[in-house]
Amino acid sequence: MFRSDYMLHTTDPNSAPTLKQVEFNTISSSFGGLACKVAELHNHLATYPSPSHPVAYPPHPLFGNSADPKTASSVRSTGHPPPNHAIFALTAGLAAAHEAYGPVKSKSTPPLPTCILFLVQDDERNVFDQLALSTHLFKEHKIPSFRLPVSQILARTSIPSKEANPARPLIYTPPSSPSTQYEVTVVYFRALYGPAEYSSPTIWAARHHLERSAAVKCPTVLLHLSGSKKVQQVLTSKPPGPDHLRFFLPGYAEATLDSLRSTFAPQYALSESEPEGIKLALSEATAANHVLKPQREGGGNNIYRNNIPSFLNSIPRDQWKQYILMELIRPPPEAKNAVLRSDGNVAVGHVVSELGIFGTCLWRSTNFNTTGTTGTTASAKWSAAAPGPQVKKSGLEILWNADGGYLLRTKGKESDEGGVAAGFSSLDSLILYESH
Repeated sequence: MFRSDYMLHTTDPNSAPTLKQVEFNTISSSFGGLACKVAELHNHLATYPSPSHPVAYPPHPLFGNSADPKTASSVRSTGHPPPNHAIFALTAGLAAAHEAYGPVKSKSTPPLPTCILFLVQDDERNVFDQLALSTHLFKEHKIPSFRLPVSQILARTSIPSKEANPARPLIYTPPSSPSTQYEVTVVYFRALYGPAEYSSPTIWAARHHLERSAAVKCPTVLLHLSGSKKVQQVLTSKPPGPDHLRFFLPGYAEATLDSLRSTFAPQYALSESEPEGIKLALSEATAANHVLKPQREGGGNNIYRNNIPSFLNSIPRDQWKQYILMELIRPPPEAKNAVLRSDGNVAVGHVVSELGIFGTCLWRSTNFNTTGTTGTTASAKWSAAAPGPQVKKSGLEILWNADGGYLLRTKGKESDEGGVAAGFSSLDSLILYESH
C-alpha cells in the first residue's frame, strides 16, 4: 500500500506549474481514511443547502457560484471536491492480499478462522483513520481485523514449530477471548517505520517473528527499505549515468520514461564517489536551493537551505552518506487559504499544498510453488481494479495493481515541514477546474 506525494513547482512566476514528486511512501501510508471524511465534509459545506447558494462559502468562481459573468465565463468547475475513493482502494488491496493467502485460507490443522492484523503503535493517535479502513474491510469484504500494539506482538502471536507445521502460519490470540485463535493472512504495518521504534532487542525479535511467518506482510522488510530516500535518489539518476528507471520499466518508450522523469526533482548522494552533491551542500549559495533528507519517515527530520552547510560540518564526515540532497520544489507563490491547525488556531494567508496519490500492489515470486488469485473477487466493489496476472522476466508475478484516492495536505507557506501527525499541516480537499 503506497502513497506517492507531489507538489506543484514553478521555475518563475510566468511559467506554468508542473508536478514534482516529494517522496514515495512504502510503509504506513496514512490518512486515506480521514481524507475521504474530509472530502465528504467539504462537499457538504460547498453544496449546502444548494450548490449555487452554499451557506458556508461565499460566491467564488472556483466554486461555480459566482454571479460575476466575467469570472464565471473564464472558469468551469464542479464547485465541490471530486469523490475520494481512498478507503475503497486501500481496503480492496488488503482484501486482494487476504484472498491471495490461498484458496484454502487456513494453513493450520485443524483449520482456524482467518483475519487481518493492523499493527499499531502503543500510543497510537491516528486511530480513526485506521478505523475507517477496518470498518469498511468488514462491511464490504466480510474480513475481520484486529489491532495489535507493537509491544504485544510476541505475547499475542505465535508460529508453530517447523515439525508441527512447516507452513509457518501466524496465529493470533485476541486478549478479549484467550480461548479463540485466528490465523493471520495479512499484517498491515501502521507502526515500526522509524528507527526510534526499534528501542529494544524484543522489538527487533518481534519484527523478525512477523517476517518469517506465512502471513502477507504489508510491507516486507525489503519493501520497507526500498522506500528509503537513497533508493528514490538512485531511481532519479539518468543517462549518462546508470539508467535504473529503464531497468525496472523495460519495454516502455523513451517518451514515457521522460514523462516520468519530468516529475523527479534533482537529487544527489553525499558520497566521496559522487562529489557534486557535497559541493552543492557545502556552498551557502547553492545550499539555499536545496533540502537535506535523512533516511526517515514522518515530518520534522529535514534540514533546509542555509542550515545545511553548518549541519554537515557539525557531524562526522563519514555520516554524510546517510543523507540525500534534493533540489527544493518551489510552489506557486499566490495561493491563499485558511488552515485549521492541530492546536486549534486558524492560519490565514499564503499556503502550500501537497498531493498524495494512493495505490496498492501485490506480487509473488514465481520461483516458489504457491497458489494465488488475481483479486477479482476483492475488486467487485472497486472499478479501478488490476488487470490479470502479469509475469515478468524478473521472476515476479503481479497479482494486483491499482491506484485510487488521494490525500491533500495544506500548510502555511512559512513552514518547511508538512506532516499532519507532526502538527505542520492540515487535511484538505481538491477543487478541480478548467480555465478557458
